[in-house]
Amino acid sequence: MRKIAILILLLTTYSEVFSQDIVVISKADLENKIIDNNLQVKLAKKDAELANAELLGTRSMYLPNVNASYTFSNTNNPLYAFGTKLNQERITMMDFNPDNLNSPKSISNFATKIEVQQPIINMDAVYQKKAGQVKAEVLNIKTERTKEYVQFELKKSYMMLQLAYKMLETLENAKQTTLANKKVIENYYKNGMIQKSELLYMDVRISEIESQIQTAKSNIRNASDYLYFLLDENSENKILKPAETLEYTEYMTDSGAQLNQNRKDLQAYNKSLEAYDWMIKSSKAKFLPKLNAFGSFEMYDNKIAQFNANGYLAGIQLSWNVFDGLKSKSEQEKYKAERSKAQTEIEQYSKQSQLELNKAGRQIEDAASKINFTKQAWEQSKEAYRIRKNRYDQGLEKSADLLSAETLMSQKELEYQQAVFEYNVAGEYEKFLRK
Repeated sequence: MRKIAILILLLTTYSEVFSQDIVVISKADLENKIIDNNLQVKLAKKDAELANAELLGTRSMYLPNVNASYTFSNTNNPLYAFGTKLNQERITMMDFNPDNLNSPKSISNFATKIEVQQPIINMDAVYQKKAGQVKAEVLNIKTERTKEYVQFELKKSYMMLQLAYKMLETLENAKQTTLANKKVIENYYKNGMIQKSELLYMDVRISEIESQIQTAKSNIRNASDYLYFLLDENSENKILKPAETLEYTEYMTDSGAQLNQNRKDLQAYNKSLEAYDWMIKSSKAKFLPKLNAFGSFEMYDNKIAQFNANGYLAGIQLSWNVFDGLKSKSEQEKYKAERSKAQTEIEQYSKQSQLELNKAGRQIEDAASKINFTKQAWEQSKEAYRIRKNRYDQGLEKSADLLSAETLMSQKELEYQQAVFEYNVAGEYEKFLRK
């Protein structure tokens, strides 16, 4: 019954994993993939688009503001009644009669008015526009850095997929080796040469490997789904398979490497200081004279849709904001404080980035040492297994000792593959940090 349960589990796992389409992808194919659909890149682009949309509002500093209105009113107010009739060009001598002036009849008015306000010189708006332009440039640079990070994540995820398949391959080989040994032990048991407990040890080992194989297959699905997520592609009924196997790739590293100050994220942070400089100038410019033109054209009548009287008004206004209750001064101090804070944050970020770069260099060196140690341990475990297998075939070793040697060999191979993965990821991460 136990064997039947294991067989059912294997068939279920097989149908779940391999009923799906296997899509082979190479590292080159992945690097050529367009990552503009990545959700993180999309969000960065939306931030940049939002900044550009906000920048459109600064066009008001040189474009006119035009308003049109059509108004109906009725009044018997002496002042407004006389003025309304005057606008309608209907004043007669009778209207100067004191009785008519003091107690006019109600009068209706239909007024059409077009107003134009044209900015000419407003330096605070000019500086605000420059600040907006800098902000848009900063977000565009951040978008490029986001793309670089996503590309690193794609490489890392591809290597995770390679590792998952490599571990599955290692475990499948371990399973075949254990099954082969089990056949020999079964023959020994049938001939009464060993006890049943030694046969049960093999069953336990096979169950253990089956459990690890199931985990490895789940890791393959997880790595494949994550790659599809990064590419923002549909992963339904599809599993990715790497065209290349996981292999050791040597990376050149310098433990004393200096941080590249032209790195895009550092560029963005440093450039953001320019935006604060322009905002400070904008606050100061609020005390400079402002020159604006204005004009209006009006048409009046006492009947709807009639335009028998008209007039216009045009002029230029030069104004100063002499005192605004220290509002602009407070705004200046606020921007200065924010700039100082941003400067400190940039300094902190740069030092943290340098520490991260130094750490990445040491991680590569540590991972390279780990590869050498794990490879040596793997080779030694393979030799130890070979010796025990020969001695077992000659009846000089117990099956438990053979099983222990096989388990150790499989474990050391998995550790070696994990070390190769860690080394390759550390190398790609350092390349990302040094860009």
